[in-house]
Amino acid sequence: MYKNVTGHIYDIQGYAVHDGPGIRSTIYVKGCPLRCLWCHSPESQRHEFELGYLPIKCLGTELCKNACIDACPESAVLKKEPIQALDGSGMIQKVEIDRTKCVGCLKCAGTCISKALYVSGWDTTVDEVFDRVNKDRGFFQNGGGVTISGGEPMAQYEFALNIAIRLKDSGLHVCLDTTGFAAMEQFGNILPYVDLFLYDIKHMNTVMHKNLTGVGNELILNNARFLAENKAALQIRVPVITKLSDKETNLRETAEFCVSLGEAVKLVQLLPYHATGRMKYERLGWQYKLTNVEPPEEAFMLRTLEMFQSYGLSCQLY
Repeated sequence: MYKNVTGHIYDIQGYAVHDGPGIRSTIYVKGCPLRCLWCHSPESQRHEFELGYLPIKCLGTELCKNACIDACPESAVLKKEPIQALDGSGMIQKVEIDRTKCVGCLKCAGTCISKALYVSGWDTTVDEVFDRVNKDRGFFQNGGGVTISGGEPMAQYEFALNIAIRLKDSGLHVCLDTTGFAAMEQFGNILPYVDLFLYDIKHMNTVMHKNLTGVGNELILNNARFLAENKAALQIRVPVITKLSDKETNLRETAEFCVSLGEAVKLVQLLPYHATGRMKYERLGWQYKLTNVEPPEEAFMLRTLEMFQSYGLSCQLY
């Protein structure tokens, strides 16, 4: 029996086709213990709700009568120099956020009529999440279902566990998208309610893994072995980051590790680096760290695919 506990999420997306088999709905849980340099969802990292700002949506302080500026108790919302409005109607004065002063009270977002200032994340309950994704049940034909993602959903273990129980008890196919960085006991508890683990193997060298993500990989690899030994189904996801994780030695060790997990590994997905999440850092006032990294070439990815397949693994490019 599930408990209707409360958790923090930052999105629910319907008609997802890259988060497990079939057509799915994906629940994005807030909070992650890793800090991957290439993270394409920085809004997922912190458990706390955060202030985002999309300047293009700002209508100008004249129209809103300085509402966001007046709402800020720390004077962190400032007027910028006037610029020409996109529609050519005249000059408008947008705002900017002084992140050194912002304390995250989020009061300014509540006044923004255009939602240029917005809050990333909200409180919700297991029942509320279920009611939302259950509306999409008609799309979950031919192997679809619901994926619990993040962030790292196991960072909100009680919430993720009870969502999984609620979904599984209703007859839905459940995927858990995880970094593997959580207590082994917790994975043992959630295992009966998860049909497929989307499991990240980011680097086989623990020192390099810590440099790239902020944590070592021992717990992650041990949990993968534990899940395989206990008959879990695993879809391994391998990020291929130019100059960081794309060395042949690392990729071959990753393939060999996947082979060692045996029949538990149903599919290996190779995820070439992309920078499409870079704009999200600007919205949060963060600095993106991989500014000089380019996506791997298609020819390299195809060679890597062939290499993984040479180990007898079912493998595909993401």
